[in-house]
Amino acid sequence: MTAGQGNPTPAIPTSTASAEFVRYLNVRSAYGASFAPDGQRITFLTDITGVAEVWRVPVATQGSAIGPGWPEQLTFGGERIAGASYSPVADRLIVGGDVGGNERTQLFLMRGDGTTFTPLTKQPETIHVFGGEDGSASNGWSPDGARIVYASNARDPRFFDVYERAVDDLDAAPHLLLQHDGTNYPAGYSRDGRTVLVERMYTNMHNALILIDIATGETRQLTPEPTEITSSPARHVSPQWSADGRGLYLLSDRGRQVLSLAWLDLATGEMTYLRDDQWDADGLSLSPDGKRLALVTNVDGASRIELFDITAGWERRVALPSPELPQGVAAGVRWSPDGARIVFTFAPPDDAMDVWVWDTASKTRWRVTRSARGGLPDSAFVAPQLVRYPTFDERQIPSYLFLPDGAEQRHLPVVVYVHGGPESQTRPAFNPVIQYLAASGYAVLAPNVRGSSGYGYEYQSLDDVRLRMDSVADLAAAVRWLGAEQIADPSRIAVMGGSYGGFMVLSALTTYPDLWAAGVDIVGIANFVTFLENTGPWRRKLREPEYGSLENDRDFLESISPIRHVDAITAALFVVHGANDPRVPVGEAEQIVAALRARNVPVEYLRFEDEGHGLIKRANRVKAYPEIARFLDAQVKNRATPLSS
Repeated sequence: MTAGQGNPTPAIPTSTASAEFVRYLNVRSAYGASFAPDGQRITFLTDITGVAEVWRVPVATQGSAIGPGWPEQLTFGGERIAGASYSPVADRLIVGGDVGGNERTQLFLMRGDGTTFTPLTKQPETIHVFGGEDGSASNGWSPDGARIVYASNARDPRFFDVYERAVDDLDAAPHLLLQHDGTNYPAGYSRDGRTVLVERMYTNMHNALILIDIATGETRQLTPEPTEITSSPARHVSPQWSADGRGLYLLSDRGRQVLSLAWLDLATGEMTYLRDDQWDADGLSLSPDGKRLALVTNVDGASRIELFDITAGWERRVALPSPELPQGVAAGVRWSPDGARIVFTFAPPDDAMDVWVWDTASKTRWRVTRSARGGLPDSAFVAPQLVRYPTFDERQIPSYLFLPDGAEQRHLPVVVYVHGGPESQTRPAFNPVIQYLAASGYAVLAPNVRGSSGYGYEYQSLDDVRLRMDSVADLAAAVRWLGAEQIADPSRIAVMGGSYGGFMVLSALTTYPDLWAAGVDIVGIANFVTFLENTGPWRRKLREPEYGSLENDRDFLESISPIRHVDAITAALFVVHGANDPRVPVGEAEQIVAALRARNVPVEYLRFEDEGHGLIKRANRVKAYPEIARFLDAQVKNRATPLSS
């Protein structure tokens, strides 16, 4: 018996392990729901064919059997669909999709039965962003369903302008509503269709709302520019028009630590907070008639949905029956046309992500989709524990800990699973990779290190620019805690992450090389300088407040780039990247792989020519992740450990 192993789970033969992992990758998902104008059907996206396509399903009606109806596939392009949104008045949708994960989204007009699929944009090198793509009730359709509004960077790849076009005259040229050297995304039409609301992004944490008069082209800024605000956040998101059109309900953190429900009076320009919450509100939706409001709150990572009748205004609101949710994440809440139901995506940690409906009258919720689970039983999935561990400055780092069932839960092989972002958050939603690892005998710790969202602006800003490496120190603290709690065998700990999480992997291996048995870097940053030089030009300005700029911080960015410390890496590394990645170009992977091979450090590399930022296509996931599992088993789980004394 080797030291610290307890009663380890017997090793699964490689061929069997690969087949088991494929079963977890076969767990499907359904999301991105949109009610048809008649309220009787819902479109949604699902990856049942291997990549996200548009499907539709009937909604159970009063007196019918509650449960999933028979779904019908509407698109068959074989490439990722980014979203689909119904017209408010007709059985047709706007669909957005790209090719090979390149994020150059094009827009299409599709009949509700899928029989016609007409391109509205034909600029394959340009990104098009349909209005209101945050999943709110407002969207890029005009109230009469005759026009749409969208953003495009056709004029200059660095900037997004706002356009309107008629959908019944496909030969008509788009109408330029707003030209501005910045990032401008339409948030939707006013209720009378005369104005368009635009979100102007200055950074990921600062934006302003702009109102455009369609007839005159005049613009009015509704919220302050960041230059008028001190070092605090100023986000104004999910704006929703009130029933009388006199103001906006929205979520904001201007002058606050967390996003909260607010009211913006259009006559005075004054914004008033309507609630004082400890946690971020991360979803807001008004019914089409403006009489009902849905609010989603992120409570330590898990979602809570509250519904209100605001016919008489917020001050005289009436709480409506709201769904009680188990641990999990709810997103994309939308009201039915009559305001009687909501549809939303719900992702628990231990079941497939599906589309659910809640009926306020019957106080009933049910699945309208039931995604396949790869033939796996309930016992194949584990729910995580919410834990906190101390780090170097006495802060407590919130984390989700997944422990394998059926084994002594001490001295285990561990994978520290790091999210991207950095302004993101690991939440208790289904993750097939984590679930497979836990089923294979690994403990998985998914920390929300400093810089993560969901815990207030101060916490989220603790890794900005010159504080970058403090977040990496939080990973070292995680290893120490895992050892002190005797969860981990200290000699069998790996670190794994994607995107910014990939940088964290590489930085952990170079800064604390003695702590890790292996690393898995998926579309990660190896060199901050080349990353900022080569990332999509529309992204660079938005990322600089977080990472630093080449003009002001080049020497610092060079100093913390993992590629500059590659000589310190001793652990084996597995690298995955897509050739079409517009966010973290594939050159980041090529640099680190070449440097390690030159030093004869064990490194494995998978490059996918038809992927972008992450692995979207099922065929590629089925190829990559079993290989990652084989690598981790060889380098971590089955690693020889010193004999006990």
